[in-house]
Amino acid sequence: MHGPAFLIFVAAILLLIDAYLLHGLRTALAKIAIIRKPYFNIFYWVFCVGMVTGLLCCVYFKLSVGFRASFMMFFFVAQVAKLCFLPFMLIDDIRRLIINLTSKKSKAQTRAEENTEGNLNISRSEFLMKAGIAATAIPVIGLGAGMASRIGIFDYHVKRVNLYLPNLPKKFDGLRLGQISDIHSGSFHKRDRVRIRGGVEMLMKEKPDLIFFTGDLVNDKASDIESVYDCFTGIKAPLGVFSCLGNHDYGDYSHLTGLPRQKNREHMLQIHKNYGWNLLLNENRRLKIEGEEIGILGVENWGKLSRFPKYGRMDQAVKNTDDLPVKLLLSHDPSHWRAEVVAKYPQIDAVFAGHTHGMQFGVQTERFQWSPIEYLYQEWAGLYREAHQQIYVNVGFGYVGYPGRIGILPEITIFTLKSAADPLSKNQA
Repeated sequence: MHGPAFLIFVAAILLLIDAYLLHGLRTALAKIAIIRKPYFNIFYWVFCVGMVTGLLCCVYFKLSVGFRASFMMFFFVAQVAKLCFLPFMLIDDIRRLIINLTSKKSKAQTRAEENTEGNLNISRSEFLMKAGIAATAIPVIGLGAGMASRIGIFDYHVKRVNLYLPNLPKKFDGLRLGQISDIHSGSFHKRDRVRIRGGVEMLMKEKPDLIFFTGDLVNDKASDIESVYDCFTGIKAPLGVFSCLGNHDYGDYSHLTGLPRQKNREHMLQIHKNYGWNLLLNENRRLKIEGEEIGILGVENWGKLSRFPKYGRMDQAVKNTDDLPVKLLLSHDPSHWRAEVVAKYPQIDAVFAGHTHGMQFGVQTERFQWSPIEYLYQEWAGLYREAHQQIYVNVGFGYVGYPGRIGILPEITIFTLKSAADPLSKNQA
């Protein structure tokens, strides 16, 4: 994850791009009277600076879920539109630079000839700028259509992963472990229940021996679960379902205080209990099969970014686990792994996280993945390794904010535990 200096650097780059794009807009829309007015520049810069300021506020301050999600969606659409316009400006500037360097004509002659070229009496620069504006409409319309259709949010897919743990007791070799994360029940409606149950059925058809749920059951308050509560009652496993809390599960984004906050927490704990899930609040459980044991640990939310709570207590979670040969940790926010687990707790073999959603936008194939979220989180989707320690980041079952998923589909992960060294570990370390 990148720190404040990096984000300030990114903000400066965004503003420089905005300054560059202003020239293109004025060229493309030169015939529109309002573009030539002084207050157009004022409006443009208020908008651009406001967008960057809003981004920094979303990163560093606790804002309501609704506002933050809506702003980030709007910010993302605006940046995609700018990126579509930018290549046309670069092409035009490079073209004019080559002409100026190679032509013996004066700049005035070249400009005059450009302005009279073509049957439409439009300069090449103006044509490129207008083409750029047309290109920006494609992602804006596409994302808008995705919002209307809620594209991708029910396209659940199963991802199968071999998890190699050299110290794994033989009785656990071949054990099937399922993981889901980030249900965000407040984003769903009653009419979605049939399709949600379809995703749960996909998980249960895999017949996992053990299931992990790694946080964010709701969006704001525990009551978010009510409209789809019964969809998740069927999540069971022979060796148990273990869960942890995510940053959305505390009511922090609703600014609950005092007794309402306490009641919200009690309600959340009761939901996990009613489902029969073992909610781990900075604690651990011993999982035993025919006399052999491993440790299942869980911490409350711990996020490196300042706007995310740090309720996790690893010192409590690892108590009385020194004798266990393998320790698996549930920790919602993947930034916790590198910032604290790798740094201070080498005895943790593997961490299971969620939180990022893969930003619900990007590209993900067997050999390549990219999402804008990687500029905030070093580990954001899939399996990562640092020396002998591993983390798996699930991109989530539900959604929040933008009502769609483009390229990053909702995930159900099925691990097969292997009591051997990973044959690819030398290449992946």
